[in-house]
Amino acid sequence: MSPVDDRDPIREAHHQWVRHGWAGAADGMAMVTSLVRVQQLVMERIDAVLRPLDLTFARYEVLMLLSFTSAGAMPMTRLGSLLQVHPTSVTSAVDRLQKQGYVDRERSTSDGRVILASITATGREVVARATTGLNDGVFAAPGLPDTEVAALTALLGAYRSAAGDRVD
Repeated sequence: MSPVDDRDPIREAHHQWVRHGWAGAADGMAMVTSLVRVQQLVMERIDAVLRPLDLTFARYEVLMLLSFTSAGAMPMTRLGSLLQVHPTSVTSAVDRLQKQGYVDRERSTSDGRVILASITATGREVVARATTGLNDGVFAAPGLPDTEVAALTALLGAYRSAAGDRVD
């Protein structure tokens, strides 16, 4: 391994940004690149838990939202709103979950225009296993001390708020 390979690639990129005259953007580039890298690292951990259950994080989130409701069902449009994703992404996730036998689709009895996604008993079983795995393997020890987790969550909340997300 050469000496360059031992360096933090993001710090090296920061150095290059400054060297090329982009010093005003260098810190932001390093922050964004660091966020993207951390997201990759976290997703690797999440995928290691969910892949054996044939779930993605997006499909897991749909199942969790449905499992949290008292009726086990929710309008498709509400799922998209809560997940902050495009309706086609919700449709794709629900399609896959339905093929897996984890979700059913049905028309609302109160408004036939509304399509509900509802979690099945099998869906409840798989989401319970997935949640146990994620709690044990990812969420309980996300990779930073508790005080830093809280501080990072607050910083990310501030970023989300500035971008227009509702953050309490």
